Amino acid sequence: MTTPRRRIIRPQTTSVTSPDNQHRIHKLRARLQGDRQDFARWLSKLKRAFHVVEKTEQRITRLERQITKLEGA
Repeated sequence: MTTPRRRIIRPQTTSVTSPDNQHRIHKLRARLQGDRQDFARWLSKLKRAFHVVEKTEQRITRLERQITKLEGA
């Protein structure tokens, strides 16, 4: 009852790019590279900040536990 799936085969389109399109593509690729570099820079800062917050939270939890333990003793 089941039939095998069929692949749709479309002919390869050959795109003729004009000099204007080439220039536009070059500009977009340059912008993409710059944005990727900016993103990598911000991501490293974000990771660093996240780890600082994580360590601070662990330190606060540990101190609260110690205080609770000493008050209960």
